[in-house]
Amino acid sequence: MSHTPAEAEPAAAPAATRTAPVTGAGGPRPAIGPTRTLVAIALAAVMLPISVTGPGVALADMSGALNASAASTQWVLNAYNVAFTAFMLAAGSAADLYGRRRMFLTGTTVFALASLVAGTAPTIVLVDAARFVQGMGAAAVLTSGSTLLAHTFSGAARARAFGIFGASIGFGLAMGPFVSGLLVGAASWHAVFLVNVVLGAVVLVLARPLPESRNPEARRIDKPGVVTFTLALLLLALAFVEGPSRGWTGPGTLGSFAGAALFLAAFVAVELRSSEPMFDLSLLRRPTFVAIIWQPVSIVFAFAALLVYLPPYFQGAGGAGSTLSGAMLLPLTLPVFVLPLFSGALVKRLSVRTLLAVGPAVLAVALLLMTLTDPVSSRTGLYAALLLAGIGIGLAFGVMDNAAVSVVEPERAGMASGMFNTLRVAGETIGVACVGGLLLTATRQRLSTAGADSGPMADDVVQGRLSSVRESGGEDLVHRAVQGLEHGWSVVYVVLACVAFAGAVAIFTLVRDQDLDPTATGRE
Repeated sequence: MSHTPAEAEPAAAPAATRTAPVTGAGGPRPAIGPTRTLVAIALAAVMLPISVTGPGVALADMSGALNASAASTQWVLNAYNVAFTAFMLAAGSAADLYGRRRMFLTGTTVFALASLVAGTAPTIVLVDAARFVQGMGAAAVLTSGSTLLAHTFSGAARARAFGIFGASIGFGLAMGPFVSGLLVGAASWHAVFLVNVVLGAVVLVLARPLPESRNPEARRIDKPGVVTFTLALLLLALAFVEGPSRGWTGPGTLGSFAGAALFLAAFVAVELRSSEPMFDLSLLRRPTFVAIIWQPVSIVFAFAALLVYLPPYFQGAGGAGSTLSGAMLLPLTLPVFVLPLFSGALVKRLSVRTLLAVGPAVLAVALLLMTLTDPVSSRTGLYAALLLAGIGIGLAFGVMDNAAVSVVEPERAGMASGMFNTLRVAGETIGVACVGGLLLTATRQRLSTAGADSGPMADDVVQGRLSSVRESGGEDLVHRAVQGLEHGWSVVYVVLACVAFAGAVAIFTLVRDQDLDPTATGRE
């Protein structure tokens, strides 16, 4: 990975697009090379998604140590995801106004301090609160980091830089559970959070000399827009997170959906009247922009869900241990890390539209093939389908970040990055919640049809706890439980394939390559 940033060094952004050195009490800020910028942002891009997929490994130890209930422990994951989702667009607007470098440093500081609190908290409530604040810091880091890359690199170097950025995010998502497992085994659950304090300190040291950039036309933050949009996303994420446990037709879930719709309508009304809107709704008249900002949903909706729910499937129905279940995901995760590194070369041979559309299309085919596999009798076929899915996801990860900021003017890159990353993280949060509910519901239905007590048994089998099923009914009940779970996964695979295929069709029909800045995508 180290050779790619070095190759990008000579191709930094031209003088016309660079920001003048920031001056202050200490004199001019020394100029630094683009390699340091890339290293700092890539390290941050690894740090953030590890915090999405990693802490799940520590939940069992944490729950016992803090004497916490299952519901409160689950919010260790949900609090981070909800805040990360809800504050993304607000963070992008703040970066445009106050400066991308300033927001990157501020977000990293907040993220590291919240990690310190989570890693030393004596109660689960304090851990949950710290995780919410950590998610807010992560939103600032991700939106400002991608915009800093757009202002630092141009042409082919920019395509390579965003390829590394995408590979870093994929690496963090994929390796989060493995790294966290090692930390819990070597130390304790505290280490899963405290490692981010160290990583955050390294990012701050690397990023402090970065040049500043901002939108010169930004005058203020659209506070009504920030409030209405953030509340809309917050309620929507809460509805999807709580829906599977409280019921999709329960008053709390329906109230959250209704509140989200109300605040979203208020947001549209506010933005249409604002002289300096947080999100220029006129951009929705650009089909290319609309398709690209929805691109991550068709990818991460499936990817995040597979990372969370496949290991218990492998351990329960497949009989694999925790180490083997992690290794079985390597065909899925390795291409997501490797392929974005070659995106700069790929965009010279294929159009950006083609690469954006091919990714979810390949993923859809792989998911349909997975309906023909299981982790016992067709493990080779499962590996092949996972590899194909990883290739589709990796192709998309390498180009979609760059495309999002290339479809708007450079001054509005922070807004575009905020909207794009909002939908990326929303796709992860909602995908995990929806797939969990769908898998549990489909498994329960099949078990009920088979005449089994579908409630507790479905919970046990989805979480890989077949020993509980065996104790209550023997091997015959285990066999029926596994069949119910395999049916549930077949339903999930088909639904995820439909989501991915819809994304591929939307990209191919709506995106026009001429709408993308050729100097930004590396096709000049």
